Amino acid sequence: MGLKRRLEYIFLIFTLLFLALLGYNLYSSYIFKHDPLPKSYLMRIENKEKEVLKRMQEHYGFTVRFPIIVTDKIPGRLYGVTSFNRGKITIFLNKKVMQESMDYMVESVIPHEYAHALLFYLHKNSDEKKGHSKLWRDTCVVLGGKDCRQYVDQQEIILSKLPWMDK
Repeated sequence: MGLKRRLEYIFLIFTLLFLALLGYNLYSSYIFKHDPLPKSYLMRIENKEKEVLKRMQEHYGFTVRFPIIVTDKIPGRLYGVTSFNRGKITIFLNKKVMQESMDYMVESVIPHEYAHALLFYLHKNSDEKKGHSKLWRDTCVVLGGKDCRQYVDQQEIILSKLPWMDK
């Protein structure tokens, strides 16, 4: 068998392997999008919420639980939104970005949104920096937020997943 023929076989094998990998990734994304969240994700969200509520009790002397809804209706790359509508406060988390950034979602977004919700509840929300005032930032830190900024740095999240990058 000639060198050309061997290279054709190797190319064919790699092509089939990469097509199989692509198919698996498409299937996984489809399943994640259309099925309920895995129990492991729900447990992480619940555990973080318990931690936030514990910190709220320690620092403010009370707890108030806000509903957390995971949805794929949030547009774009927005990780979370806190809604104050007709006196009802709800936290929404973006399911579309959750699969690729679950660690960030748990460690930063949940306390971030809980800080907004708590300030709505206490009627201390401000329009300063679209709700991201110094009071909000301090509240976010108290509730255990690891990254209390207004906007997500997508590049930081991507680089944090690379094992050879310093964290």
